Amino acid sequence: MIGEVPNSQAGQQFSTRRLIHDAGVHRPLQAGICGTKRAGAESIVLSGGYKDDEDYGDVIIYTGHGGQDGAGNQVSDQSLEDSGNAALVTSCLEGLPVRVVRGWQSRSTFAPSEGYRYDGLYRVTSYGSKLGIDGFLIWQFRMEAYDGTPMPEAQYRRELPGPMEEPLVDDERSQRPEGNEEPGRVTTTVQRIVRSSAVKRRVKAWHDNRCQMCELRIEGPGGSYSEGAHIQALGSPHNGPDTTGNVLCLCPTCHVMLDLGVIVLDDDLAIIRAGEAAGALRTHPRHVIDLGCVRQHRERWRR
Repeated sequence: MIGEVPNSQAGQQFSTRRLIHDAGVHRPLQAGICGTKRAGAESIVLSGGYKDDEDYGDVIIYTGHGGQDGAGNQVSDQSLEDSGNAALVTSCLEGLPVRVVRGWQSRSTFAPSEGYRYDGLYRVTSYGSKLGIDGFLIWQFRMEAYDGTPMPEAQYRRELPGPMEEPLVDDERSQRPEGNEEPGRVTTTVQRIVRSSAVKRRVKAWHDNRCQMCELRIEGPGGSYSEGAHIQALGSPHNGPDTTGNVLCLCPTCHVMLDLGVIVLDDDLAIIRAGEAAGALRTHPRHVIDLGCVRQHRERWRR
């Protein structure tokens, strides 16, 4: 079960892993990650199993699974093929919520003094690899609490590291430099998260995450990425239906162009980009496009 479970709420205490299991908050009795690559991660437990974990309360840098010996030392590289790590990748790419449990064994200042505590829903906002403390490759997942998730009490709060800026002397304060001819370079990976409903996930699965307009399939470590785009926007004043017939599988660029009316579709599903013909929408036998939604979108952007 993805998301909240019945009769459980953030801050709820459990004395044993068995009771967490029985409540459905975290089903495995030993593993720290519950989930599969196909469905995503249901839950994680932060319990001191990996020395590279970092806990800032509303942000957790969670170390993936694998590569440890019985004493908790990293003795080999981790892999995104591990089912738990693959599940967290899916949660990141699909924007799915993950339940977080903290255990007393954790070195975190936010850990409970005894037992385990369910601390609510977090989203996986990014992931990447690095050499861990023990010198082997690990995968880490940045997890951020949803708005409204109550933060547990802590003796002190660690500050997230931020960009450093060289201090200016007094006579320079009104003349900040405009640039740098030889800037340092840092390689980063940014994941743009668009939360997916079951309807969007079904459409994206039919098209194997390949854009129906430009055929782009974005490949990243651990999986591919696409976005489910409503043709007729949901909510007032557009009131489009949340059905597969009103959803397209698109890359981020084509999604933005659809939302801004740069791209519209004819009734024969021909693509019109900035007033010019640009090919035809690729279809799937099981994906029947709602032409009523197509017409509403086209009329909305008619000039």
